[in-house]
Amino acid sequence: MDEISALFHGFSVILTPMNMVLMLVGIVLGVLIGVLPGLGGANGVAILLPLTFTMSPTSAIIMLSCIYWGALFGGAITSILFNIPGEPWSVATTFDGYPMAQQGRAGQALTAAFTSSFIGAFVAVVMITFLAPLVAKFALKFGPPEYFAVYLLTFCSFVGMGKGSPFKILASMAIGFALAAVGMDTVTGQLRLTFGFPDLMRGFDFLIGVIGLFGIGEILLSMEEGLAFNGKSAKINPRVVLETWKTLPKYWITSIRSSLVGIWMGITPGGATPASFMSYGLAKKMSKDGAKFGTGQIEGVIAPETAAHAAGTSALLPMLALGIPGSPTAAVLLGGLLIWGLQPGPLLFVEQKDFVWGLIASMYLGNLVGLIVVLTTVPLFASILRIPFSIIAPVIVVICAIGAYTVHNAMLDIWFMLVFGVVGYLFKKLDYPLAPLVLALVLGDKAEDSFRQAMLVSQGELGILWSNPLVGTISTLAILLLLWPLISRLIARVRPPKRESFAEEQPVD
Repeated sequence: MDEISALFHGFSVILTPMNMVLMLVGIVLGVLIGVLPGLGGANGVAILLPLTFTMSPTSAIIMLSCIYWGALFGGAITSILFNIPGEPWSVATTFDGYPMAQQGRAGQALTAAFTSSFIGAFVAVVMITFLAPLVAKFALKFGPPEYFAVYLLTFCSFVGMGKGSPFKILASMAIGFALAAVGMDTVTGQLRLTFGFPDLMRGFDFLIGVIGLFGIGEILLSMEEGLAFNGKSAKINPRVVLETWKTLPKYWITSIRSSLVGIWMGITPGGATPASFMSYGLAKKMSKDGAKFGTGQIEGVIAPETAAHAAGTSALLPMLALGIPGSPTAAVLLGGLLIWGLQPGPLLFVEQKDFVWGLIASMYLGNLVGLIVVLTTVPLFASILRIPFSIIAPVIVVICAIGAYTVHNAMLDIWFMLVFGVVGYLFKKLDYPLAPLVLALVLGDKAEDSFRQAMLVSQGELGILWSNPLVGTISTLAILLLLWPLISRLIARVRPPKRESFAEEQPVD
């Protein structure tokens, strides 16, 4: 097959000592970036982009893409060990990863997360290798209605598949939408909810919200519980890794389903964050242990990590084939391509074969190197758990403050982070789920932009959301999921369940 021979040519391009060194350096830097809350893969790639200006385009894209893979791997580390998502797509990993760490199973959770990330990326790279022309053609059909339908499906799936109170989920999501609406209206240019404060013109960045809600909120809760940091008895060794690998094949259906969800969301492009949430929700709904999700189920780690890595990897496909970035990091990489004098698009596959297939080959090798690096450094990161909380807490607060400050280089963002921390603490005390708030804050403005563009195109007709089979199917599925709590109760009345589970289950976070 042409793709196989082109892929082998790509391996011959990248297998040079210098490229391998750049790959290793990129992975290590990426893991560090992923570990630091608030820095993120997109920011890390943007900061390090100037370092690649003197390199060849192939070497440069190898290093930057490996930073991206490393950040995807690293985001899971703080999620599992500290309940602080290093990346927004790692939020769903905290739901079961952190409880596993508290139970002394941090090594198992980390091994499952890293291995699942590798599997998700591998499936996505195989897809990119063999289905690039077909998928690129499909992605061309997406317009504002399709984008909004995907966002709507993400929101509704959280309401329909969350096992907590739907009203608490909706209330949390509504607060997130309100926060996402703060700032300048991108269509009319008018200010919204700024109350005369110029600093609010730029709105609330989701990274600041995530850092405060999860990082500071968790520290406040831990302080209330007596400065105790649970999970420090975790033991990590090769035996734990091997034993975890033996259990992973049991969840092959979850891995395949999550990979497909991730690939779909990466190409559409919904992105890694909604992919991880959707995959977690699907796993919770379909697993026989779904009622135990949130208490330390390994399946709850496998699902979001597989989907996030698959989405992050497949997001590069529309960037290469069409010049449409599927994620913020892909957008930064797209800027790099333009700086290096390359024009993304279908012609890139014809005119720059060495570059394109070298990049695809580096995806295989980069993720394999990343898996080896993070697995061999697991003891190093796990040792953080043995440091007393009284030392860890101030360090985490400082890292969170630095992460919040670097978003806009503004002191005000640190105050916002602290306010979000108090909100996160109150939400946890009142048993409100935090994840819907963060989801709405992350995707609210994007969904609004897509919806308004769709309404402008259709002259205000909602029927555009059912104007073709593709958008109609997504929209119908979204409505069905939104109404699922009511439908499930009606079904329960007609056919009483064997046990009462709805009221007893806890919110997803």
